[in-house]
Amino acid sequence: MQVNMLEAKSQLSSLIVAAERGEEVLIARNGVPVARIVPYSRSRVKPPGAWKGQVPYSTEWRSAETDQAVQRLFADDDDAPAA
Repeated sequence: MQVNMLEAKSQLSSLIVAAERGEEVLIARNGVPVARIVPYSRSRVKPPGAWKGQVPYSTEWRSAETDQAVQRLFADDDDAPAA
């Protein structure tokens, strides 16, 4: 649901109830969405394993050339100034 600012001011309580029910509530200024009302959540941190099976993982990027490039990035640089 999308409502303009004036309507949102006068119907804030009902908009919050709609968001609590899971409805997407957008607040617009001159018809352009500028804010969203979402239910409060104490923790935005996903528990361990929450992404399991949802994120693709591949080891096909490994090659001799890539391994050498990574080694160069982490190699000791004798010319670097001391900290």
